[in-house]
Amino acid sequence: MKKIRVFVSGACGKMGQEVVRTVLQQEDMVLAGTADARNQGMDIGHVIGSARVGVDVSGPLEAPMLKTSQADVLIDFTNPQSVFRNAKTAIAQGVVPVIGTTGLDEAEIEEIRSLVSKERVGAVVVSNFAIGAVLMMRFAREAAKYLPHVDIIELHHDQKIDAPSGTALKTVDWIMETREPMMQGHPNEYEKIPGARGADVNGIHIHSVRLPGLIAHQEVIFGGLGQTLTIRHDAFSRETYMPGIMLAVRKALGLTEMVIGLENFLD
Repeated sequence: MKKIRVFVSGACGKMGQEVVRTVLQQEDMVLAGTADARNQGMDIGHVIGSARVGVDVSGPLEAPMLKTSQADVLIDFTNPQSVFRNAKTAIAQGVVPVIGTTGLDEAEIEEIRSLVSKERVGAVVVSNFAIGAVLMMRFAREAAKYLPHVDIIELHHDQKIDAPSGTALKTVDWIMETREPMMQGHPNEYEKIPGARGADVNGIHIHSVRLPGLIAHQEVIFGGLGQTLTIRHDAFSRETYMPGIMLAVRKALGLTEMVIGLENFLD
């Protein structure tokens, strides 16, 4: 069986290191290379606190690295400033990028889509690799058919710089597939302090909590006559995202189109 050759960019970051550990544990994958601005020339095994694995950390991703590594798939957990350039570099080399960094704008996504079409090389863009989070959004979309009054509370660590989270916004998008825009609450309600009711998107209020001790959590609370329904997902460690990333890598192999969202790989 031919193993999937995986290159990890941003390999020395916290998520990147967890991805490297996970790839090394897969029977159907081989770690083809790693790139990061940090720890250049160091064996990635030493970076992740294990024995030497024979793969050194290269500098920031460049086309020759991918060509030499003969990679099939690039997993990118760098930053919004690098991920766009890295994706284009990968596609040009016939390598399918699996992008886990949020921050791509619509123009950049469309440019990647155009390049995918031109080169006939796939690309995968996923804002949340937690399979449980995808299921939460799927269940919320179904619940909204019957309980259209809904608030979202998303909770993250205090170092997260954007609010609301991408997952919260995507949850709203999914809910709006089955629910019309509407006003919730008393028609004459007012805020004594601006923002007290949270952000309002088509009548759905989103509340963002940022506190130390949290990782990534979200509640979708539906209200109906004499009842409430709460759908909640909690991510307690970076391991949460690994099954979804490995799923995306396996599905990415041989892709010739752009796929946005892990839900497209779930039955």
